[in-house]
Amino acid sequence: MDQAGGLRKKDIYGDVEGGIPEAASTFQKPVRVMTVSSGKGGVGKSNVVINLSIAMCRLGYRALILDADLGLANIDVLLGLTPKYNMSHVLNGQKKLEDVVIEGPGGVRIMPASSGVQELTRLTDDQKILFLELLDGLETDIDMLIIDTGAGISDTVLYFNLAANERIIVVTPEPTSLTDAYALIKVLYSKHGERNFRILVNSASGEAMGKMIFAKLSKVADHFLDGLSLDYLGTIPHDTAVTRSVLQQRPLLEAFPDAPASRAFRQVAETICRTRPNVNQGTIQFFWKRLLNV
Repeated sequence: MDQAGGLRKKDIYGDVEGGIPEAASTFQKPVRVMTVSSGKGGVGKSNVVINLSIAMCRLGYRALILDADLGLANIDVLLGLTPKYNMSHVLNGQKKLEDVVIEGPGGVRIMPASSGVQELTRLTDDQKILFLELLDGLETDIDMLIIDTGAGISDTVLYFNLAANERIIVVTPEPTSLTDAYALIKVLYSKHGERNFRILVNSASGEAMGKMIFAKLSKVADHFLDGLSLDYLGTIPHDTAVTRSVLQQRPLLEAFPDAPASRAFRQVAETICRTRPNVNQGTIQFFWKRLLNV
């Protein structure tokens, strides 16, 4: 814990067998790879990704956002950034990873969206191996890879969710949001065997409503999807400061750090970081090998 009682990085990795030595460079820490998805658009998913990533950085973690909303990439727009390159420039050999990754606010780094996930599936075996080798340096330089996927149940959304080993589903109190979130979870569970999901309720009137929304979703899932595990991650309250931060193209945590939603983002980030990392499947190499089917 820090002096204010907050969670710090060493509090988490101290749980890993042997702990973390003071010289972090001598220890290959597990990299958390998680998707943030939603059943429908307009639920504030990209805002969630940005502010959770910044909150993680403030806890001492090095976070990298992969903007994988290939049809409607907007991480850069929300932050007022104008990236020159994206992941496709790495895949076709024009640029190196360090040329594509850009610095965002609050210590967060961002890998802009590629022009199409099809490029990943069309790589030759040699290209796949080369790309995995390029990731070695990046893997030693981050602790968290947070993937902002598109909304819905498209092949691209499923593709990234199946490759990652942690999945966060964002819902709002709107009935259509719950219905579409359930549809996404059902497809990943029934057709692909994924059983573990964390639910984050966004733009609710308060914690009580957030828990009620989660209970509704959980009840339906328990009834129709036997063996599914849904965990309540938290609630981000409806807050006019969120809209104002979007208009300013600034992260909420920087524009309005004392807003109720900012406090909630910090709490959710602590909850995520408190979870023990999966040291067997928590590497970027593991994620990309699944994504590239190597």
